[in-house]
Amino acid sequence: MPGDGYPAPNGGFRGSSGARAILIGTVITRFAPAPTGHLHLGHVVNALHVWGIARQRDGKVLLRIEDHDRQRSRPEFETAIVEDLAWLGFAHDGPIVRQRERDAIYRQTLQPLIDRELVFGCTCSRAEIPGDVYPGTCRDKEIALADGVGWRVRMEPGTERFFDELLGPQEQDPSRQCGDMLVRDRLGNWTYQFAVTVDDHAQRITDVIRGVDLLESTGRQLRLARLIGRRTPPRFWHHSLVMKFPGQKLSKSDGDTGVRDLRTQGWTAEQVLAKARSLSDTLLA
Repeated sequence: MPGDGYPAPNGGFRGSSGARAILIGTVITRFAPAPTGHLHLGHVVNALHVWGIARQRDGKVLLRIEDHDRQRSRPEFETAIVEDLAWLGFAHDGPIVRQRERDAIYRQTLQPLIDRELVFGCTCSRAEIPGDVYPGTCRDKEIALADGVGWRVRMEPGTERFFDELLGPQEQDPSRQCGDMLVRDRLGNWTYQFAVTVDDHAQRITDVIRGVDLLESTGRQLRLARLIGRRTPPRFWHHSLVMKFPGQKLSKSDGDTGVRDLRTQGWTAEQVLAKARSLSDTLLA
């Protein structure tokens, strides 16, 4: 049964009964860190899942630097990320893709939605939006799509259904979760939700493997992918997170779990990988 299993620590995927799960077709996945800090053990856990599932099927892992947030991204963090991945033994396939270099692609992808009048300008700040759901304040104001305003894609009511390979059947309604989706912010940055959806489509990603904190993004990304012309959605795998405390996941500011800090303390790559495996309940020891 799909989803009845866990990634094996040697890079494979093993069913809960001990039998190896079968993935149909070529696997192309990605490791996609944001260069806003250094890698920590949570990233290593994700990398073990990503490379493990790909290598089981002789698949490919693409490295995408998600530097769409130009104000927070730093080139020194990208350099450190690439170096730490190589030190840990995670070799990616093909050239590195950087979102900051893909503005023309994002504009070209969004244009058909603009032509269909599915995109509108929004002047609302975060402080003016109560909660997590955009209430449609600017939907009918006919605000021009220009720099200095947010760009939103209309999310009409409707349920998105998908099967998560680790969590089973899922249902989400983007209109109730987030409302009309912000795809470009007032500073001119393409948003995570839009950039990742476009890139996964353009790079022909078959398997999206990430932490469960991004599970709620899946329905809106499926909706958006269909709007931009993706016919076959990827498979999704949402694994558990590494928690610092109950209810608090690891962050890039946690020096005690940063790969750079552990290296400085004299840890070997093998020790870091072993520690990461021990912190995950979806990686078998």
